[in-house]
Amino acid sequence: MRQDILDRIIKEAEYISSTGATVRKTASVFNYSKSTVHKDVTERLKRIDKELFIKVDKVLKINLKERHIRGGEATRKKYLKSPR
Repeated sequence: MRQDILDRIIKEAEYISSTGATVRKTASVFNYSKSTVHKDVTERLKRIDKELFIKVDKVLKINLKERHIRGGEATRKKYLKSPR
């Protein structure tokens, strides 16, 4: 794998593990697609750095469990903003 891709994967993974960010947020910060970030941190990272993969995997599992709450909160805010 090319060095620039390896560096990108490590940076994305470190960002997720240090901030607890979602894949979507990470993709917007690094200006890559969600698909690319997801593939980087779930498949490619496993072959590069197993310890970092475990940390990122924990964060991703937490985000997966909480996503229905974030979605509900976003909907609530949307309807609080809209005029009735």
